[in-house]
Amino acid sequence: MSAFSGGGGPEASGIRRVLGVPARFFGSAVCRRILYLVLLGLLAFLDYRARGLVRATYVFYDIESGNELVEERLLPLPPDREGKLKFYTAEALLGPVSPNALPLVPPGTRLESLLFRDGTVYLDLSESAAFPVGEGGSFRSLSALRGGIMRNFSFVEDVRLFIAGNEAFPERFRQK
Repeated sequence: MSAFSGGGGPEASGIRRVLGVPARFFGSAVCRRILYLVLLGLLAFLDYRARGLVRATYVFYDIESGNELVEERLLPLPPDREGKLKFYTAEALLGPVSPNALPLVPPGTRLESLLFRDGTVYLDLSESAAFPVGEGGSFRSLSALRGGIMRNFSFVEDVRLFIAGNEAFPERFRQK
């Protein structure tokens, strides 16, 4: 007698036991909610991968205390290295998202040029980058920008910063 013919043989009880597991799992509200959360997480991950987003961190400073504030952003970075660096730097120049954070450079500062050669980034900013923002001065801000580039891009070995064509703080930024 077959298990599907309504008989009560050992095969039928095994099939009922196997088919009963999903019924018991989906019968529980907690288990259904966990499954929904897992599926939602999977969909979010697939969306994240499909869009080609990359997590990047930016360091800004608190207006009142002067302490560092770290912001994380998901960016649609271009595939080439120089494009990634330009996009990251342009985002940093736009300033923080947090309302209580200072921008690194004065508003209106532009990225004049960016060149990536042999592991070194040559970054030239417009002359307004020389004006200090907050108490730390322009060295502190440019140091945060330099550190952000070094931290987010493992292929970068050094960052040389220029303001209006002149190297900014060359004696302090040289690697030892």
